[in-house]
Amino acid sequence: MKWAVVGASTIAAEWMIPAIRSQGDEVVAILSSSESRGLDYASQHLIANAYTDLATLLAEQKPDAVYISTTNELHRDQCIQAAQAGVHVLCEKPLALNLDDAVAMVRACEDAGVVMATNHHLRHAITHQALREQIASGAVGTPSAARVFHAVSLPEHLRGWRINKADAGGGVVLDITVHNADTLAFILGEYPLSVMAMTQNTGMGEGIEDGAMSVWRFPSGLLAYTHESFATPFADTGLEVHGDQGSLVAKGVMTQQPTGDVWLRNGEGRMRLPLDHHNLYEEGVSQFRQAIFSGSHPAADGWAGVRSLAVALAVLASARSGKEEVVDYGAAAPG
Repeated sequence: MKWAVVGASTIAAEWMIPAIRSQGDEVVAILSSSESRGLDYASQHLIANAYTDLATLLAEQKPDAVYISTTNELHRDQCIQAAQAGVHVLCEKPLALNLDDAVAMVRACEDAGVVMATNHHLRHAITHQALREQIASGAVGTPSAARVFHAVSLPEHLRGWRINKADAGGGVVLDITVHNADTLAFILGEYPLSVMAMTQNTGMGEGIEDGAMSVWRFPSGLLAYTHESFATPFADTGLEVHGDQGSLVAKGVMTQQPTGDVWLRNGEGRMRLPLDHHNLYEEGVSQFRQAIFSGSHPAADGWAGVRSLAVALAVLASARSGKEEVVDYGAAAPG
């Protein structure tokens, strides 16, 4: 299968290009808004062709799929353009800056008959899959509370648009809260009804939030607390789910790396779950390819990306209003 990488990004270089090649696929082209950057990137990552215009790339290279990791305000038009060319789309989160644009992306892919997936990599972690299985099996009884700790130190080389360009989708909420929304939905099997949130600026963000805390109310009655940050260099990540028959505690799991542990605590004691870690991005690309070739459902399709964006937008709205905000899922309302 032939791929084009849309956006000469760090995540493409560190994770996605190797993941694509791990499946025996070929990256035939890179798109960058900067000709010099595109050429340098292509040379560094052994990509034969570099473009600054997506239409020309699609016409000349005729890729089977695109991976989109440009800044967030560009996703909509690039996704729709690829879909209309009959090209499958794997897009980074958040899909867009507003719900209407995200829905338009999904609709365009549906109308074109191409597969669309959101690159919510945490669904592919064995730790999160174990949490999901344990909860579904009743290991903790009825879950009533969850806590997500996704506070990190944003690496120096990523401290560009994420901390100073709101119009590009910068800020910790659109960058990290979307992951927490998708992860909780994946392991719990439900999306929040409403949220109550506060954001902060510790000095890293330039006129934009670099930290957030919020409480989410779910249809089952469960309450979840989430903490996201770009500016906590000594914190560890984690996820906990507590029920009337037990608790699941996962440490070091909100990460790109295939790492972390999951513990089950109940009346019989404390047990560490056996895990066989694998590369999250390779698994994601593999499942995306399966959806293309076999008609299976992507692990996180376009609608999953719309819903995670809706939660993040509600968090931002609550932080502005100081009130509990209902999550507006629009056309992507969970059924």
